[in-house]
Amino acid sequence: MTEWVFLVVGVLLTAAAVMALYRIARGPSILDRMIASDMLLTTIICAMGAEMVYNGHTRNLTAMLVLAAAAFLGAVVVARYVSRRGSK
Repeated sequence: MTEWVFLVVGVLLTAAAVMALYRIARGPSILDRMIASDMLLTTIICAMGAEMVYNGHTRNLTAMLVLAAAAFLGAVVVARYVSRRGSK
């Protein structure tokens, strides 16, 4: 039963990553691309967490924290860029 759960989770995370990549490539605006890149990073973090649960280790925890920080800083940078561009 557990194998099926992880298989379904893997398929759903893969589908989410593919949809995010599509939106990054085709997004009409920079905000759409930023939301999609945040979604992609979040999906990667979730996949790494699921892999840690499946294999019973915590080796990826540092990489997950670095990805979360990168997603946060990227969102802040884009928000500042868009707010400055909109006020001019």
